Amino acid sequence: MTLLDGLALTLFVVGWLGYGPFLALLEPRTGSLNHDMLVVRRVWMTAMVHREAPRLVDSQLMGHTINSAGFFASTNLLLIAAVASVLFGGPAALDGIAAVGVGDVTRPLLEAKLGLILLCLVRGLLDFIWSIRQLNYALALIGASPEAHTEADRLALGSAAADLLNPALSAFSQGVRAYYFALAASAWLFGPGWLAAGSILAFGLLLWRQAGSPAARAIRRARRLLEPPQG
Repeated sequence: MTLLDGLALTLFVVGWLGYGPFLALLEPRTGSLNHDMLVVRRVWMTAMVHREAPRLVDSQLMGHTINSAGFFASTNLLLIAAVASVLFGGPAALDGIAAVGVGDVTRPLLEAKLGLILLCLVRGLLDFIWSIRQLNYALALIGASPEAHTEADRLALGSAAADLLNPALSAFSQGVRAYYFALAASAWLFGPGWLAAGSILAFGLLLWRQAGSPAARAIRRARRLLEPPQG
């Protein structure tokens, strides 16, 4: 591994591991889509426990989210199998990758590059699996919500459901984020400059979508309408 490879890999690791903490530091100043959605989902769960009619709409929305997470997890598993088949497929498979224009690299370095892609995908798969499990727990809470109850218990149940739903969809977001960094890692196949550029692009694109995209601005406006007044 050359010095440039080491520097580009360091930049990638800093971007991947530092994205979450950096976004948390940025939220008090600019806000973020993830932070605003915490409020929106808490309002949703509070409204859910106050509905007198059967909560079919809430269950359908949750089921759609579970299906989306399942689709991403299945796709992720296929990608893991594809990368692993090359990484562990022996010299012939590695030589085939080296022959498609990834440059003159040693076999250990090529294995490291493929291993980084595999690591990103595995991390994403674990996030999707944990998201699906938590979503199923939240769906069970929706089904168990009583039709008639005291106001204090309704609020407590809505808060508990939100405390399940928010981490579940945060894990889903982390799984999707792993795709961005897996794409950045795959750019390393073409050289350290590509890895550095891919890492910066993934980091910047994720930040823009969280804080400056039209979707983020729309959710921010909705959150201000939905959240309870302070004081």
